[in-house]
Amino acid sequence: MVVREAPFDDAFASGIWEIYNESPVRQERRFPHFGKDLDQVRRMSATFPDTSIFIGAYFEERLIGFIKLTTEREGTQAGIMHIVSLLRHRDKAPTNALIAQAVKSCADRGISHLVYANFSYGKKERSSLSDFKERNGFARVDLPRYYVPLTVIGWAGLRLGLHRRFADRLPGYWTAKYRDLRLSWYRHRFPTLVQDA
Repeated sequence: MVVREAPFDDAFASGIWEIYNESPVRQERRFPHFGKDLDQVRRMSATFPDTSIFIGAYFEERLIGFIKLTTEREGTQAGIMHIVSLLRHRDKAPTNALIAQAVKSCADRGISHLVYANFSYGKKERSSLSDFKERNGFARVDLPRYYVPLTVIGWAGLRLGLHRRFADRLPGYWTAKYRDLRLSWYRHRFPTLVQDA
């Protein structure tokens, strides 16, 4: 496997399209980019062209994983906008190799921080994704978020908890049960495609 920075061209867009359309389910939930046509994938991936870095993982000259980094104008941090690899090449650990190359690409440009968005999602504190982030050297940084009502309607909405997602207001065991049921349904619906990620 070879991992390198790559230009965003038609071949790279086609490789992304193939990765997106490998499985309708990733990380135990429906993958939103599955089923998109090549033109949609090209348009979606071509955003922020002046501040994006594309890195590809290649096996036998074929794209098996990619990462899109987007840097801020000041060049002090880069965010992982998307990172996906083919499930059938999981044994080669392309996603880990992409992270390593992303760190190198940032270091080469003097970018001091690589950001991987949310460390955990909702009440699901531990997951395979948060474990992956931790194993690859990412550290959780909690940033406070404040909500200030500006109107009476805003005050009422804040008191009712409408600023939070519905799923975040449910007990943790309910959401865990829902995730288990959803995964069972996906395994029944897509038996040859769904793999635990």
